[in-house]
Amino acid sequence: MRSIAIINQKGGVGKTTTAVNLSAALAASGVRVGLIDLDPQAHASLHVGLGPQRELPNTYELLTGGRTLAEVWQSVEENLWVAPSHIDLAAAEVELAGVVGRELILRDALAANVAEGGAAANLDLVLMDCPPSLGILTINALSTVDDVFLPLQPHFLALHGLSKLLQTIDLVHRRLNDRLRLAGVILCLYDSSTRLAAEVSADVAEYFSAGGDRQQPWLHGRLFESRIRRNIRLAEAPSFEQSIFKYAPTSAGADDYRALADEVLAMYGLLGLPRAHAA
Repeated sequence: MRSIAIINQKGGVGKTTTAVNLSAALAASGVRVGLIDLDPQAHASLHVGLGPQRELPNTYELLTGGRTLAEVWQSVEENLWVAPSHIDLAAAEVELAGVVGRELILRDALAANVAEGGAAANLDLVLMDCPPSLGILTINALSTVDDVFLPLQPHFLALHGLSKLLQTIDLVHRRLNDRLRLAGVILCLYDSSTRLAAEVSADVAEYFSAGGDRQQPWLHGRLFESRIRRNIRLAEAPSFEQSIFKYAPTSAGADDYRALADEVLAMYGLLGLPRAHAA
């Protein structure tokens, strides 16, 4: 099992859209996928039909000790399980402030689920949708996962604060999780007609191909070739509580996330599994 945190402390860059639709595309490819929603806004949960009105076991209860991961997992479609979030998760920063080892709660919960032969034991990939901040929820994800995917809008303002994120990855790598690395950058909300998008894309590609100190965990990263273009269907799908593949399977947004999923599958040596039929 390989685990991936999808993070960016800047909101509105396509993080949750990527977490949900990449997970759905991977699941449709025959890969067994778990998606853990760590954002108190619970947008990923709502996106797949597990909104707060369902009153399901959730990641707030998981992190505060009220539930195990086995109780939280929900099957939403073939090959895809989701651990939904809840607005109460916003209180976790305060409630966990005095808890010893609070940065490792999620890591221990995932390891326990694997050891017990739970759903995680049979998953190929686990993705985590993180909040737009670098607090205890994101640190829990970074302490648990192997890789980080960074959704990035090709805009200079979206690059602001990137150094802080890279410093956080480096700090967690050195102190809590020596497996951690930035595996890839995903360009979202991409508009190929603008010069700015091309310039920012070139700058990011050059940064990761320049070399330098390869001991830094972010310098193993790559810029994914797939671009997630601006697409109104991607914006509409969450209001119908569906992934793009159920809401608009022939849209440009669906095509882009299928292409990204194929890149991810190739990265992990999972390409070529029988593709499930789209719902």
